[in-house]
Amino acid sequence: MYTGIVQTVAPIRKLTRNPGHLAFDIELSDEMRDDLKIGASVSLEGVCMSVTKIDGNIVGFDAMDATLERTNLGTFEEGQGINVERSMKPTDENGGHNVAGHVSCTAEIVAIKSEGPNAMIRFKVPEEWAKYIFVRGFLAVNGASLTVAEAEGNVFTIYLIPETMRQTTFGTYKVGDRLNIEVEQQTMVTVNVMERTLERLLPQYLAQALARPASAA
Repeated sequence: MYTGIVQTVAPIRKLTRNPGHLAFDIELSDEMRDDLKIGASVSLEGVCMSVTKIDGNIVGFDAMDATLERTNLGTFEEGQGINVERSMKPTDENGGHNVAGHVSCTAEIVAIKSEGPNAMIRFKVPEEWAKYIFVRGFLAVNGASLTVAEAEGNVFTIYLIPETMRQTTFGTYKVGDRLNIEVEQQTMVTVNVMERTLERLLPQYLAQALARPASAA
């Protein structure tokens, strides 16, 4: 589990494509590697990944083809920086929201302003995921916990404070880039339960209404 508070931007030092997966070697500071072990979970661009290698300051991960198909990890290049967050400890403060690292979909950036007081990103998600995203609702975007500011159909806008721009990769994005989106899990459960409940009860309600005798004039 993660908080959506990006801890560092780490450079990709090596990418190796193997049958069925892509191996990532990233460089992490001493602080970020403290007590890190093989098998530990680390969020890379909002994707929960398991450590497969630790060699000095180089930490390795494997992204399976299924992960590459669902996320934007397959678009990265050597030397590029990525958002990194270590998994949350039970005693850690959660300054964002509960993030599982299970990407829901990717979204295309349709507009962006990366400088000034009104820095923002506007992005478009697949129609089937739009029902889970609400104004003032939480959203994990490339691993960062953010609040939706505007919504129109399946297009959403988030605004970015200077600290977010400083601490993440958001300042490098451009129109057409794809973002990893994780909808808030409790919101998704609530929407799904409501949909199933309505699907079950609505036919009964309509049947009862049709069977009810018309009122006398």
